[in-house]
Amino acid sequence: MKQAYQAPAWIYQALQVLRPRPRLTVSQWAQAKRRVTSGAIPGPWNNSVTPYLVGIMDAFSQETVEEIVFAKPTQVGGTAAMENMIGSLVDQDPAPTLVVYPSDDLAEATAETRLIPMFKSHPDMAGKFREHESKKLQLSFRDMWLYLTGANSPADLSSKPIKNLFLDEVDKYPGATKKEADPISLAKERTKTFFNRKIFMASTPTLRTGYIWREKEAAEVEYHYFVPCPHCGTLIELKFAQLKWPDKEQVPDPAQRAERAVYVCQACGSVLTDRDKGPMLQAGRWQPVRGTSKRPRSVAFWLNTLYSPFTPFVEIVREFLRSKDDPDLLHNFVNSWLAEPWEDTKLKTSAELVLERQTGLPEWALPQWTKLVTGGIDVQENCLYWTIRAWGSGMTSQNVAHGQALSMAEVERIMNLPLYLPDGQQRVVNLALMDSGDQTDQVYEFCLRNADWALPCKGTAAMLSDYRLSTVNKAGSKAYGMKLVLVDGGKYKDLIAARMRRQNGTGAWMVYQGCDLEYAQQVTAEHKVTQRTGSREVQRWVLKTSHGDNHYLDCEVYAAAAADVLGVRTLFLEEERVAEQAPARGSVQKVTQEEAWIQARENWL
Repeated sequence: MKQAYQAPAWIYQALQVLRPRPRLTVSQWAQAKRRVTSGAIPGPWNNSVTPYLVGIMDAFSQETVEEIVFAKPTQVGGTAAMENMIGSLVDQDPAPTLVVYPSDDLAEATAETRLIPMFKSHPDMAGKFREHESKKLQLSFRDMWLYLTGANSPADLSSKPIKNLFLDEVDKYPGATKKEADPISLAKERTKTFFNRKIFMASTPTLRTGYIWREKEAAEVEYHYFVPCPHCGTLIELKFAQLKWPDKEQVPDPAQRAERAVYVCQACGSVLTDRDKGPMLQAGRWQPVRGTSKRPRSVAFWLNTLYSPFTPFVEIVREFLRSKDDPDLLHNFVNSWLAEPWEDTKLKTSAELVLERQTGLPEWALPQWTKLVTGGIDVQENCLYWTIRAWGSGMTSQNVAHGQALSMAEVERIMNLPLYLPDGQQRVVNLALMDSGDQTDQVYEFCLRNADWALPCKGTAAMLSDYRLSTVNKAGSKAYGMKLVLVDGGKYKDLIAARMRRQNGTGAWMVYQGCDLEYAQQVTAEHKVTQRTGSREVQRWVLKTSHGDNHYLDCEVYAAAAADVLGVRTLFLEEERVAEQAPARGSVQKVTQEEAWIQARENWL
């Protein structure tokens, strides 16, 4: 029997050299080869320190995933995770790569203090790094180039095709200009020639309209990190609302209150402390909270500071107590600690809030305190929305009636209906403003025909005052020279939202008993958000949903502007004047000889 041929040992050794190395996921690569040269924990990378980063890093290794979004607080390791992805590419999958930072200066500093030391820290990367061929923002390797740039350099963002794109702290990027698209769009254009491109984007959120939040919302699947409660075993998401501490009455000193902060499990009510956090993080997992695609092209990950192994619960509460009464500090806390977009909660409204403002009066009944009655009319292509509101001192107001009309004749009839106070006195609408943005000529003619109680209005912005009286200057119009009210809708929406949050009573914005849900939804269809315009942040009222109806809100804006035109803010002065003229109770009013003579002969006048 022939003996099987056995190749010499040197052939086996040669084949072992030629055999391709097994491809490591990013987290495996980091555990094996990454050495942290600076930061809180220098030395070999250890996935167990921040276990929530494993899923984010390994999403970069999934062939079907093209875009990864990480909305995060500060100091949870997001930048380090991005550096691990870059190092893994250099070592295992070289291809042209671009990293975009908020500025060129930050790009240079990061390359010098973090990236280059990382490349030199392991022989597999150091052997490929060609430092002598590299520049500050162009690092050369044996099989690839790594480009770094700032988002403030449009020319660098729109040249050279790249396969891998990294975008760090995107909410600090400048916005689009008249000459250039926004930096993210410019950078993404460079990846179009690669079918297997990879895009990683990370940032602390700023506004709901900011880059990172929009990208998170646009991702096909969104993941949150869930950890098991050590008491009941339920997988829970760590939320700021579950942090509990003594109230001010029990413990007046804020520092002592923060020291006694604990986390209360939302599933079983058990108390969790920082000692529980480590084991919980180790046993945690990313779970989808939105989207069901099994092979998504884009994924988003969201995390808040409660998960940070470096930040105890006590420190989070301490920062909140320090920030809660200062809008600027609270803004930073919401962004940098909770990883949520900032919104001005003072101007939040809801349909439920409107329905809470119901009084005991039925529809069409005027409150006893009524001094003015105004209307607002919103003109649509095939119908008109209208509202009637009663006004008293201190800007106190109540919706008396509202509805939808099919013609201007119907609106004319409604606005001339008699209204009654509880004592039987009769009132009518003193002034109604009618939107002239649609069917302008017909609106002008309507207001001209009803000039005793109606005026046209037009929305505008950037006025110093809430409204301004102008004139119709349309050549050839019958209404030429008629008064036109210019209305800053944003200012009146501020007023309505603020007054709506007051409890019923003096100064409140109220509605009649039995107010319908549709009205409540429409009058709260918008919310005020902060938007970035270039380098500026501006606040604007926008629809909460793209297809929401806000006709009744516009009507209420016009009714409020009409009240201003009639001097609603000075009604209290009239009350004070009457009070000053009225004799004190029990007092004897002195009458001059001339006044006595006139009073005796009043019937002559």
